[in-house]
Amino acid sequence: MLFLGLTLAALAGAVAATILAVRGLRGVFRRQSGRLWAAALLVGAGAVAVYAWGLLNLGYAVMRAEDGGTGASPIEPCREVGPQVARMVDGYGVSLFPMHFECHLTGGGSYVTSSVPGYVTPATVALGLIAVICAALATRTAEKTRPPVA
Repeated sequence: MLFLGLTLAALAGAVAATILAVRGLRGVFRRQSGRLWAAALLVGAGAVAVYAWGLLNLGYAVMRAEDGGTGASPIEPCREVGPQVARMVDGYGVSLFPMHFECHLTGGGSYVTSSVPGYVTPATVALGLIAVICAALATRTAEKTRPPVA
């Protein structure tokens, strides 16, 4: 069920990123004064797309972890550290921010796998902040250039 939720969220993120990108590109080509809004939309689309990519990777790791059958133990994403540690894995956890797949050990403790690329969270945060700054500057610029109400 978690796999389905992550996959649907990744799909929704891809659709949202596409809509933002199209609106941003239309803004670039249509009006001269709306360039900051267009930049905010395009950078926001990048932030959403990177996060959606991370969700897709996370969903794939969950799918491999929940796959039963021959070779299902230890959990496949948790095998990257070696067989001695992987044998002690008794479960897994998922974090959406910062995005990672975590393997839980029998004696307590856990470790993060490389299932989700390490750049997903920093890139999402950086692009999101840039988008917010562009939107704030666009709002401020629009307020300054707005004609006074009589």
